[in-house]
Amino acid sequence: MNKIENNLIDLIKASLKEKYGLDVDNSLVMIEIPKDKANGDYSTNIAMRLAKELKKAPVMIANELKEVLEKSDLLERVDVAGPGFINFIVNKGELSGVISNILKQEDNYGSNDKYKDVTINVEYVSVNPTGDIHPGHARGASVGDSLTRMMKKLGYKVTREYYVNDAGNQIDNLGKSIFVRYHELFNVTMDMPEDGYHGQDIYDIARAIKEEVNDKYLNADYETCKTYFKEYGTKFELDKLKADLDLFRVNFDVWTSEKTLYSRNLVNKSLDILKDNGMIYEAEGATWLKTTEYGDDKDRVLVKTDGSYTYFCPDIAYHLDKFDRGNEYLIDVLGADHHGYIPRLKAAIKSLGHKPENLDVIIIQMVRLIKDGEEFKLSKRSGKAIALRDIIEEAGVDATRYFFVSKAPNTQMDFDIDIATKQSNDNPVYYVQYAHARMCSILRNDIQYDVIDSYDLIKEEKETLLLKHLNEFPSVIEECVEYREPHRMCNYVYKLAQLFHSFYNECKVIDKDNMELTKQRLALVKACQITLKNALALIGVSAPEKM
Repeated sequence: MNKIENNLIDLIKASLKEKYGLDVDNSLVMIEIPKDKANGDYSTNIAMRLAKELKKAPVMIANELKEVLEKSDLLERVDVAGPGFINFIVNKGELSGVISNILKQEDNYGSNDKYKDVTINVEYVSVNPTGDIHPGHARGASVGDSLTRMMKKLGYKVTREYYVNDAGNQIDNLGKSIFVRYHELFNVTMDMPEDGYHGQDIYDIARAIKEEVNDKYLNADYETCKTYFKEYGTKFELDKLKADLDLFRVNFDVWTSEKTLYSRNLVNKSLDILKDNGMIYEAEGATWLKTTEYGDDKDRVLVKTDGSYTYFCPDIAYHLDKFDRGNEYLIDVLGADHHGYIPRLKAAIKSLGHKPENLDVIIIQMVRLIKDGEEFKLSKRSGKAIALRDIIEEAGVDATRYFFVSKAPNTQMDFDIDIATKQSNDNPVYYVQYAHARMCSILRNDIQYDVIDSYDLIKEEKETLLLKHLNEFPSVIEECVEYREPHRMCNYVYKLAQLFHSFYNECKVIDKDNMELTKQRLALVKACQITLKNALALIGVSAPEKM
């Protein structure tokens, strides 16, 4: 909630107390910006929400409250509309005060420490270290990283985490595949495992091993050297993933290895807790978790008949570990194929004695890449599936970050490479970045603006629309985090660019015949530049000063 909206809520609550002796909670008082500018700067439906309690018609309540509200210096005018909406015209001095607020805070505008005592762990990407980051993973990276940037802005104690699946069949197959390619370098033919990996990176790893150890393992049985091949391959792939993510401006605080869940005995620990809580049973030679008791459609196997663990079993241990490390809340950013996984995961958390509502799962839907009007799936370089590196080479980091976070995570999206690379207003990234560059260009002059409490000359309609939008920035950050929808920030920056371009086209910023107005408008431009730069940083997009 921003300063002006908070002040309006306080004013409405005080008016209700004065008129009716009524104390209400902040959550009851809704403030919104009307779509029709004729309905004022802000509006509330509080009269309709209290009609039943006060036993009066909403329009009567609204008119009675109007008499009290009009006494406030915060407001220039109060109107009652329709069935009982109360519309506010805010005092222009109060509204223009957002400029000085932004100028004083600069990079900190939008920040607060409201959630400084809340610890939250956000796990995202977590691609198996057996290949490249593909479009769906990259979209998850954009969403997860943007969300954590916004959480940090609000003061959350955030841990950004990557779960490394370095145990299990996929890693066994990775090691075997490398072993086969290693032997081929010595003209020894071997059968590739049924689920082996055939990418160019397997050849690259095999060559690196040959350079390092020559023929040391040429006559060795795989079982005797599998640990070496698996660990070498995992590290090679993981280093590549880290390099790609770093290029994509995505970083992590913690990289958790699945293998450590076993070495630290956490899997057995979680099984013991589930057993003590009466949540597991034996049937058909396997160990089952009673997930149906907490909403799942069927119970789930944890330990198979051959004594091996299902994927679900170490995953339970992993989530227990995240809670045990002191995280109050968890967020998992998962692919579309994990949608059915949510009920069993929440059931497992409940079975461990934790609150399932303290886990949020964000599902990332699929991405379709479009070029020359057609879907494309293969890399020109490798002939294989498109990877994050391919997309960045085509569209650049800024456009890729922006486009991947620009739609609600739970909706499928088309990423049109042709639009993303256009240097025109058809490209939303170019349009927004050009607005920032234009702001910087205007500010590169010898006229100095002043930081004052109220900019009384800023009162044109285009200026007022800008002020209200600038004032919304802190609220938008909170909405992005609350609803786990960072795409709202893309909507915000695009509208800010629209409003700024419209203001610039209609209002003369530098007028040598009116230096007081010039200084105040320059201050407004600077407030826009600070806000746009801060907003772009939250979605990992640069704010160029020249284009």
